[in-house]
Amino acid sequence: MSNVLVIDDNRTIGEALSVLFDLHGLQTRIALSPEEGLAVLAHDNVDLVIQDMNFTGDTTSGKEGGVLFAEIRRRHPDLPIILLTGWTHLEDAVELVKAGAADYLAKPWDDAKLVTTVKNLLTLGALQREKRVQTEERRAARERLAARFDLCGIVYESAAMQQLVGIATQVAHADVPVVITGPNGAGKEKIADIVHANSACKGGPYIKVNMGALPAELMESELFGAEAGAYTGAQKSRAGRFEAADGGTLFLDEIANLPLAGQVKLLRVLQTGEFERLGSAQTRKVNVRIITATNSDLRAAIAAGRFREDLFYRLNVIELSLPPLVERREDVLPLARAFLGADHRLSPEAERALMDYDWSGNVRELQNCMRRAVLLAGGSVVKAADLGLPAARHALAATEAAPEPTRADIEVVLARHQGVIAAAAQELGLSRQALYRRMEKFGIGK
Repeated sequence: MSNVLVIDDNRTIGEALSVLFDLHGLQTRIALSPEEGLAVLAHDNVDLVIQDMNFTGDTTSGKEGGVLFAEIRRRHPDLPIILLTGWTHLEDAVELVKAGAADYLAKPWDDAKLVTTVKNLLTLGALQREKRVQTEERRAARERLAARFDLCGIVYESAAMQQLVGIATQVAHADVPVVITGPNGAGKEKIADIVHANSACKGGPYIKVNMGALPAELMESELFGAEAGAYTGAQKSRAGRFEAADGGTLFLDEIANLPLAGQVKLLRVLQTGEFERLGSAQTRKVNVRIITATNSDLRAAIAAGRFREDLFYRLNVIELSLPPLVERREDVLPLARAFLGADHRLSPEAERALMDYDWSGNVRELQNCMRRAVLLAGGSVVKAADLGLPAARHALAATEAAPEPTRADIEVVLARHQGVIAAAAQELGLSRQALYRRMEKFGIGK
């Protein structure tokens, strides 16, 4: 049974609310002063607070309620608080809602509306507690992983990344090729770093090659080396990346760009460890761990004749699929804060803007955004305007009628604003009353 604490110096109000909530299966505690209310919160399990704005007989300013609200918020930052106020104090109540109060109701209140609000907030509170537990479990799992393996400073909070990093550390010791797939800028190189750092060859060389940056005619010589005179401009013999990586790891990014002739040689190296430099008949042998990465669909490239199927299966012993940033939004703010550094912090508006943006450029785009914001910020606080994110989406929303929100839309927005009805209604473009009606229609909180 959920516990509601009513803090009001008028005992009649507390008893009336107790009777009302009892009819709906809610347990009620009554405190007649701020001090008594804070004492109850310190010792008892309370799921929601309803508080008055004035506690002294000749006081009508609402300042006492503001002080109490601030103290509860300081001690219990996630506890939902509903303000009961007379009409003369609505402006004060609105300001407190902006500061984090869940909602406000004017006296005399509407029983049905109050019960609906309380039930909605209790349901959201339970969901948020469950989410916090999951977040703490992931944080503990991440710390255990970091204690056992070198995570190379990777920053994440999402379950998807927790699973991916866990698999990467698990397969690192196996002497098998690894292919990392995912969109540009998502962090494939960081995953490759983790695989090498926890492999048996971590003490050896770690050579990185961006295949997309190499001219097609030079790829073979870059990878396998060339003898003097092997091609125009080759004035002396030079070792390739495979020789440089002997005893360590070779990371081939954008592997889909390797020409078919180079693919044949790569397949042979994977099978035997042997190759010849361009222009040489001497066979050389190396021991290299291969990690590849691509943002291309290699299966589609096989069907189009651009990539060898036998090479694909040689490379794809272990596939690590890195999701785009838009599919792991829990990582956005931790990454943004890491990129900002200790000297800067994000304003609440900036955090909302970052969470609302789609990040088609993934982690790389976010990193560049934070670099720009640090340069543009007038102080230590980065504001939404400093981010330089496109405003077209918001402008479009302001000029066109928003679609009717679905149940999922409402639940996501309520969770984002931690059950604060006024803030959720504003984001959805609804009045508080309209949001309540839709919550009742979808059975949210029941």
